[in-house]
Amino acid sequence: MRLRLLAVGCWLSAVGACSSPDGSVVQLPDRNAVQAWSRKDEPPVAVNADIPVEYPPALYQQGIEGRVLLKLFADSTGVLDRDSIKVAESSGYPAFDSAAVAAAPHLIYAPGRRNGVPTAMSFTQPIEFRHPQHAGVTP
Repeated sequence: MRLRLLAVGCWLSAVGACSSPDGSVVQLPDRNAVQAWSRKDEPPVAVNADIPVEYPPALYQQGIEGRVLLKLFADSTGVLDRDSIKVAESSGYPAFDSAAVAAAPHLIYAPGRRNGVPTAMSFTQPIEFRHPQHAGVTP
């Protein structure tokens, strides 16, 4: 069974660019808001959401779910440094942790950006193991 990788994105509405009190007028953000938003680091984003993460068969059969948080490092082109792959937050199940670490080298990333410029950086990537029959309930 393959899992979908959860992606997190940034939206201009986070700085109020798309809000309108009466719905008839759209205000553009002021220059300071745009500059503050653009100074923010943007971590690398996985471009292959259908990554080959194998759900450990024994855990799948038992309906066990979990989440592993990986700590990764990607260069300025988005290529992962294989030596950087670490478990930042364990699922509590070694089989989930191992499956997430084994799948990480197959992830393809758009590079992270700092002030709009592609740059090398460390970041975290959650890997979710959700059983389809449990509708997201973790035992």
